[in-house]
Amino acid sequence: MSRVALRKALADLPPYVPGARAPVGAAAYKLSSNENPFPPLPSVVAAIADAAVDVNRYPDMYATELGEAIAASLGVTPDSIVTGCGSVAALGHVLTAVCEAGDEVVLPWRSFEAYPIAVSLAGAEGVRVPVGADGRLDLEAMAEAVTPRTKVVLVCTPNNPTGPAVHADELARFLAAVPSDVLVVLDEAYVEFVRDERAADGLAVFAEHPNVVLLRTFSKAYGLAGLRVGYAVARPRLAAGIRAASTPFGVSHVAQLAALASLRARDELLRRVDSVVAERARLLTALRAQGWTVPDSQANFVWLPLGEQASSFAERCARAGVLVRPFAGDGVRVSVGEPEATDLFLEVSSEVTRR
Repeated sequence: MSRVALRKALADLPPYVPGARAPVGAAAYKLSSNENPFPPLPSVVAAIADAAVDVNRYPDMYATELGEAIAASLGVTPDSIVTGCGSVAALGHVLTAVCEAGDEVVLPWRSFEAYPIAVSLAGAEGVRVPVGADGRLDLEAMAEAVTPRTKVVLVCTPNNPTGPAVHADELARFLAAVPSDVLVVLDEAYVEFVRDERAADGLAVFAEHPNVVLLRTFSKAYGLAGLRVGYAVARPRLAAGIRAASTPFGVSHVAQLAALASLRARDELLRRVDSVVAERARLLTALRAQGWTVPDSQANFVWLPLGEQASSFAERCARAGVLVRPFAGDGVRVSVGEPEATDLFLEVSSEVTRR
C-alpha cells in the first residue's frame, strides 16, 4: 500500500515543547512559559469584546492600522512593519523570504527552541554556536561561523532561556565582522524588560545597518500571549518580501484590536513591566544568597544551569505546586510571576544542592 511521503526534514525536526500546564482540577503557579502574570487591562478586555462581534468577517489582511500604530511608536515608516501570528511566525516568514535550500543560518545554542524548527522548515541548515557558561551569546564565535553559504544569523537578546542581553559594543564588533549581504535578525521578544545600560539599542542598530531586522512581540510585556501577535521591522524592500511570504490574514481581528488598545495603554502596561523587573531582582538576589550561580537576566525569567539535574528539579518544583520549564541536560528556566509564586519557588530552591 503506497503512502504519501513527508519531507525528509520532518524526520529530524525537534519538537517544540510548551511550558507545563497544571492538570485539570489541580492548582499550581505556572512559571513555565514566560507569560505576563497580570491579566489584561480593562481597556484591552473592552477592545477584545468589541472585536468579538466581527469574528464572522476576515481581518484586515495586513493589519494596516496596527502596523501604522507600531511604526509611529518606533519612529519608523509603516512599510517597515510586517505583522505575524507571534514573533515566531514573523521569524518563519523572514526565513522563508530569504533562504534557499542548502543555505546556512547561524544561531546561538542554547537559545529559543523554535529556531531549529523554523530554520529546517525554511529548507535551510542550522549552524549552532554554543552559548557561554555565563549564559551570554558568543558573538565572536558566531561571526567566525559565517561562511559563504550563510544567509542569516539569529541574535536573541535577551537570550531565551539564559537571560543576558547583548551589549552594544560586542554587537557593533559583530556587525562589522559580518558581511553586509548576510541578514542579521535581532530577536527582541523581551526588550521591554531590559535594564542593562550596556545593552544594545535595537532600533538604533536597525537605523544604521540595512541588513538588520528586528523581531518583537505583544506576548510578553503587553500580556497578549493568548492572542498571538508579533512583528518584524525591516527595510521596506525586505519588508515587502517578508510580507509576500506571510500567511494571509495571519493576525486575527481580535488580536489586532487588542494590540492597538495595548499600544494606547503603553504607559500603564510598562508600569506593570517595572513590577516584573523588581520581582526579577528579588528572585535573582534570593537565589544568589542561597548559593546559586545564576546568569544575569534582562528578561522576565531566570536560568538555573542544573545540567543533568534539570528534569528532577522541575519535578520537585511541580510536586511543591510551582511549574517551571526544564531543558533536559542543560538547565531550568523559571518565569517571573506573582510574589507568592516566587516565595514558593524559593522554598524549593533552598532545599536543593546549591551550585
